[in-house]
Amino acid sequence: MKLKRRRKLVSYSNILDQPINFNPFVFNRTFLLWVIVGLVGGVIAGIYWIVLEFLIHKIAFFDGWLVIPVMSICGLLAGLIIHFIGDPGEIHLIVDNIRFNKGKLDPKNNPSMILSSLLCVASGGSLGPEAPLVQVTGSTGTWLGKIFRLKGEELRSLSIAGMASGFTALFGAPLGGSLFSLEILHHKHAVEYYKAIIPALVASCFSYIVFALIMHLGLGAVWELPTYQYSGTFDFGLAVLLAIVATIVGWIFIYCTKFLKSIFAKIKTAIYIKTLIGGIVLGVISYYFPLTRYFGHEEINSLLNIDISIKGLVLILVFKILAISVTVTSGWRGGFIIPLFFIGTTLGLIIHHFFPSINLSLAIISCMAGINACVTRTPMSTTILLATLTGFSYFIPILFASLTGYFLAPKMPFIGSQMDKTESR
Repeated sequence: MKLKRRRKLVSYSNILDQPINFNPFVFNRTFLLWVIVGLVGGVIAGIYWIVLEFLIHKIAFFDGWLVIPVMSICGLLAGLIIHFIGDPGEIHLIVDNIRFNKGKLDPKNNPSMILSSLLCVASGGSLGPEAPLVQVTGSTGTWLGKIFRLKGEELRSLSIAGMASGFTALFGAPLGGSLFSLEILHHKHAVEYYKAIIPALVASCFSYIVFALIMHLGLGAVWELPTYQYSGTFDFGLAVLLAIVATIVGWIFIYCTKFLKSIFAKIKTAIYIKTLIGGIVLGVISYYFPLTRYFGHEEINSLLNIDISIKGLVLILVFKILAISVTVTSGWRGGFIIPLFFIGTTLGLIIHHFFPSINLSLAIISCMAGINACVTRTPMSTTILLATLTGFSYFIPILFASLTGYFLAPKMPFIGSQMDKTESR
């Protein structure tokens, strides 16, 4: 016992006797790499968004029945790009590469992802630009890591930081974007990557600064919810009940998507034929229900500001679920987080119509959180994102709703990797 204590004292004294190397920074070279990834990610996101807005304004000129041929042509063109330039893959490919390919995201398919997603999102597909941005900026992080000869966890962390920078630029929530880049890797494995939280935060902050400067953004909520008045502890119980209803809708969406996926899988034809079929279906839905067109960034405010009958809201809910499912399964490119928020908003308005005593903002925010956490398995980032995007200052009801959706989600994740499929068997 005495010998062990003596050895400890000797080791401590050796540490104290070592010369002090003064370094005013905790991180130097590595920190600068995170900053560079964030800056590059912000520039990429800014340029992507400018081009996207330009295309949206040009294509939106064709409305009425013209929306059907326009979306069909855009679907065909997107499919041809994927067919000839290369298949950029889905979000599960990013998950697999982060886990099993040492964090390497291949940038060679970025041209295909950028071009096809711009056509799909700008023409009115029910998917947003978040997934393409995450893939492009994440692979940019990998590319920079290879230039600076990073390996192992350093390279993986830089790829995750790149993913976070792309997601943050779109949503304007550095903490939410950082957590999303980790949570999207799935609950069974995400803890393994929390060492990347600081790189993700640093890259997210610098990405948002650059994106805000390019787009001249200010600080504030994106979606204008009515003012929420806290009425007591029972609000938390209401948030849970509302999230349960939203989770049921989330299950419906997941199984609708899986059903349509099996149908498109049976169609043995080229990808551009599938995207053409998807474009025709989406064009018809958009013609009859214009609010279901696009990914919902602007349409959520339209829902909140336009007086729509209960029948109209129910039809919008049903056909928006169908539109997102068709977009996902027919080969169109994009992300479904904002579209899920649109579904949650519609569901909240429907519930408030039948139960007007429930605060409208609480109904909407709980449904948005419940359905997104159910489908994406991201309760923490969902909570922070919604608080940022809506200006809803009470985190606890959102967190209760997010956790409800998360724990009541189907066992088989909607965003699945090969390992998830193997484990589920």
